[in-house]
Amino acid sequence: MDSGGPSMGPTDPEDIDLYGGHLSDLQNDIKKAYRKAALQHHPDKVPEEQRPESEAKFKAVSQAYEILRDEEKRHLYDTHGMAAFDPSRAGPGGAEVDLNDILAQMFGMNMGGAGMPRRPRKGPDEEQEYKVTLEELYKGKTVKFAANKRVVCSQCKGSGAKDKVKPQQCDRCKGVGMQEAYRQVGPGLVRKEVLPCDHCQGSGMYYKEKDRCKKCKGKRTTEEKKALEIYIPRGSMQGERIVLEGEADQHPDQTPGDIIFTLVEEPHDVFTRIGNDLSADLNITLAEALSGFSRVVLKHLDGRGIHIDHPRGKIMRPTEVIKIAGEGMPLKRGEAKGDLFLIVKIDFPENGWLKDEKEYEVLQTLLPPPEPPIDAEEVDEVEYESDVDIEEMGANSGDPRFAHGWEDMDEEDGAPQCATQ
Repeated sequence: MDSGGPSMGPTDPEDIDLYGGHLSDLQNDIKKAYRKAALQHHPDKVPEEQRPESEAKFKAVSQAYEILRDEEKRHLYDTHGMAAFDPSRAGPGGAEVDLNDILAQMFGMNMGGAGMPRRPRKGPDEEQEYKVTLEELYKGKTVKFAANKRVVCSQCKGSGAKDKVKPQQCDRCKGVGMQEAYRQVGPGLVRKEVLPCDHCQGSGMYYKEKDRCKKCKGKRTTEEKKALEIYIPRGSMQGERIVLEGEADQHPDQTPGDIIFTLVEEPHDVFTRIGNDLSADLNITLAEALSGFSRVVLKHLDGRGIHIDHPRGKIMRPTEVIKIAGEGMPLKRGEAKGDLFLIVKIDFPENGWLKDEKEYEVLQTLLPPPEPPIDAEEVDEVEYESDVDIEEMGANSGDPRFAHGWEDMDEEDGAPQCATQ
């Protein structure tokens, strides 16, 4: 509907869900329009000689309202007209009262008998995941690819028939283009669905093989390869959608749906991302932790080296975190970036790295002295194991604190129940 068309209150009638909009926002308007039209055509409100005509119009008003308030019926009417409800009314010489005229009257549109305009409903979208590396999200990426897609046959314009062939109503769906089917959704549970007729591919018309279009063989669409391109802006995130509007498969009597790519960020060997910030391990030696360093510590996602000058006299400790402002992920707008967090990981030397006893003595003189001796009445010299897992503490002891052993509280007296006895 063009911008100069009639309107219904503050909202254009095209916004009704029947035409691809939001019926839920217009329920009150629909009810008001129905009540007004029903009151106008109620048989008890007109003279005796006008009652037969008024009864027919009153019945049509009620049917129009039933169609508008039911989602499934709206879609059927939008696609197939009144043939979806009564095939005998699909052609000329049908019902005495035109439902299109009633709908137009209910919403105050002067259609001049042309019938209610219907915007083709949108075809299904095609959704798929698209894997991207952190480097690609950091720098942005343009992807060109060729896609095989269905398009409306250019020879028959989507009719499926040869030129000047008279349409024949599909005898299986009676021209509706839809059929009821039952699908099992669980043990002993079935659901009734309305699906496109597989005999006429939802067109409502069927053609003999000799009358079918030579190009599409009566299928109404053909396949073609089309070059497409998607642009992934720098700074894009996991789960964002890239939409190619109108590039999905074409279907006759429908506007094409969209191709939608959902970004899936692949794990990175070095960096971890949260929002616009990045983190990575800063691997340094024990000597660097104690005496400082000045070097490139890692390569960024765009190939740049990140150089750190850590002065002597300032010791780095294990799991300490340093922040480099402005070296995280770029924001989509402007030149700003998030921050880079580096987690200190100290590489300690291997056992026995000093071979000479004197070297140990020299090292001890360089390092801070140990804590003063602990005064005890009795001293035991014990053996020990190294490299054990602290998570083993309390195993097989029966203590409910090991491995979160508490179960749910007793419902009656609130006493905790132990998982192990």
